[in-house]
Amino acid sequence: MGSLHFLRLYDSLRCQPRLWLAALCLLSLPAVAHAQGAPPLLTNDPGTPGNGNWEINLGAMPVLRQNQNFYQVPQIDINFGLGDRIQLTYEVPYAVQTAPGHPSSAEWSNTFAGVKWRFLEKWHGWDFSTFPQVGFPGLGNAVKSGIAISGTKLLVPLEITKSVGPLNLGFEAGYYFPWHAHGERIIGFTAGHDVTPNLEVGSEIYNDYVMGALPKDTTFDFGGRYKFHEGLIFLFMAGRSFSGNSTGQPEFMAYTGVQILLQKYGKELRSDP
Repeated sequence: MGSLHFLRLYDSLRCQPRLWLAALCLLSLPAVAHAQGAPPLLTNDPGTPGNGNWEINLGAMPVLRQNQNFYQVPQIDINFGLGDRIQLTYEVPYAVQTAPGHPSSAEWSNTFAGVKWRFLEKWHGWDFSTFPQVGFPGLGNAVKSGIAISGTKLLVPLEITKSVGPLNLGFEAGYYFPWHAHGERIIGFTAGHDVTPNLEVGSEIYNDYVMGALPKDTTFDFGGRYKFHEGLIFLFMAGRSFSGNSTGQPEFMAYTGVQILLQKYGKELRSDP
């Protein structure tokens, strides 16, 4: 359940009053009964695969801007459950970058490795986790083309979900501590609904703000998960920024992919996600 680190979705919540209004609207929706964070959403939650279980997410994610487009094809997110409350994660996207008047470039972007620990669960309906992740420096050509950054980053976030009857609300906040770059903080809100036993839909507001750097984006999206076979789930999401196209913020972003759930240390497909 990794986050989509290749995106640089920046902006300040305090400068977006309509963001708070939209967040309140989101939090009034029925939420997903078995809440899942990214993917397809950007916001993570305290959920883990379970002891000896694998969760593998393979997807494609375009982010289209007025002057530059990014495509992660594929985005690889591999997670393993170590006990019932710990998750080991490895993420890496292969990225394609295009811009008018410039040749396209394609390279592997920065890799991320992390450990999620759900340190409090089912406490009056609250679940809490932390999900420290290290982003490793990119390779030479990827850094030169702007697909990856050259420095190391440490993300320290907190994830919270709260169940209130049929409702399940999600929140994540965290900060990137860079070695040789700008600091960065993330904030995400999620809410969703079980349409059928096999279909979950949800919505999200996500803010990623780099201190003293551009661009600055705050995005909203809608997505879901559809279980089409035992241990196989179709993932989908689409969204954009709140601001106009002229600001250079995302005009469109999306995610499509498949989640593969394995149990017994990968020996068979998992029947109950």
